[in-house]
Amino acid sequence: PPAAGAELSGVFQLIGSLECYFTNGTEKVRFVERQIYNRQEYLMFDSDVGHYVGFTPYGERNAKRANSNPEWMDDMRTAVDTYCRYNYEVFRPFSVERRVPPSVSISLVPPSSSQPGPGRLLCSVVDFYPAA
Repeated sequence: PPAAGAELSGVFQLIGSLECYFTNGTEKVRFVERQIYNRQEYLMFDSDVGHYVGFTPYGERNAKRANSNPEWMDDMRTAVDTYCRYNYEVFRPFSVERRVPPSVSISLVPPSSSQPGPGRLLCSVVDFYPAA
């Protein structure tokens, strides 16, 4: 609820997300669907679990409805293959094979009154991918 004296904005947000998690390429793949309303996740399907889970009363009703539909659940359980693995080759060049060379700079840091003595060299390596 809004703070005392504040009015509702009239803006509501509904987000649905489909996520694929890959381990060792397509060896181990996990598919997750999330339904979020106003920053609160109310419903989730996780292929590792194999069914919908509701996190609010509304989400629980929707989970029960979806879980009781065998055709829908078959589609959701195969989304690992039909959605994730199917699209892996499309995104692989931008994710798995992505390489960004580092940007390197070396600068002299002069001595300060708090740290007397000779200056120091500062080497900065930034903007590279992957982190390893």
